[in-house]
Amino acid sequence: MPEYPNRQFLEFEQPIKELYEQIDATKKLAEKNPKIDLSATVKQLENSIIEKRKALTEKLSPWQRVQLSRHPDRPYTLKYIHLMCDKFIELHGDRNVKDDKAMVGGFAELDGQTVMMIGQQKGSNTKARQLRNFGMANPEGYRKALRLMKMAEKFNKPVVCLIDTPGAYPGLEAEERGQGEAIARNIYEMIRLKVPIIICIIGEGASGGALGIGVGDKTLMMENTWYTVISPESCSSILWRSWDKKELAAEQLKLTANDMKGFGLIDEIVPEPFGGAHWSYTEAAALLKEKIIGALKELKPIAPATRVENRIEKYSKMGFWEESAQ
Repeated sequence: MPEYPNRQFLEFEQPIKELYEQIDATKKLAEKNPKIDLSATVKQLENSIIEKRKALTEKLSPWQRVQLSRHPDRPYTLKYIHLMCDKFIELHGDRNVKDDKAMVGGFAELDGQTVMMIGQQKGSNTKARQLRNFGMANPEGYRKALRLMKMAEKFNKPVVCLIDTPGAYPGLEAEERGQGEAIARNIYEMIRLKVPIIICIIGEGASGGALGIGVGDKTLMMENTWYTVISPESCSSILWRSWDKKELAAEQLKLTANDMKGFGLIDEIVPEPFGGAHWSYTEAAALLKEKIIGALKELKPIAPATRVENRIEKYSKMGFWEESAQ
């Protein structure tokens, strides 16, 4: 049974919804007839839910993984931070324009060590989504993130970035304040940062919005997330002039964690609870925390200059190309 049962179901999760409805009906019947013991039936239905979740996990299409990454019950950045870390002190503002609520960050205690946690934050309801701008950061959000990274470097603390965004905010005011420059500056500075940087894709990893905090020594990607230059819907609208081909676009974009691992663009896939991270926040956070701690242990002994050289070499090797004989 899920720990946070808002019970919002995607289309392909309907078999699980039907089992929940059977459980509710069985419990109501038991309340009306106290002499009838239906606990075994309820337990059997709960086990069936777990089996259904396992079965769904084994045969997810790329588009279904995209849907899971956007699941309304999926944990967001602050939830992961509070579940993984013993303490968290959020820091605000870019010292220039304002505090961008779509980008959060601050010092946290992770497994007894201080780290700088940074990430995009979506909202769990309509009001929160408007406050957080649906996880789409403005230039001041990326400048706040860079300010915090520089602060972490000053105090020799590792940086952990949690990526979950449909993209950087594309509004006119964002472009006027230098959206492209802010993202480019972050990429440039993160390559040269002397402290360890762990990148974790926990939901949507779209375009420059993800890259703005997406350069690091180790890149982890949760099982039911995606990472690419454009969303399947936008890709479909460009290539086929319609969103109707979004499933095909998701397949052709090769955006899943397995695809990214095969291309060498990420270092490790983080498993999720059966059916997705929304079924158990604590389990999802524990699995991610384990991978982050392991990456930090691997990176901390490396000299800063060597770490920067390795980072540059890692990104220089990415991609496929052929040299013409002419």
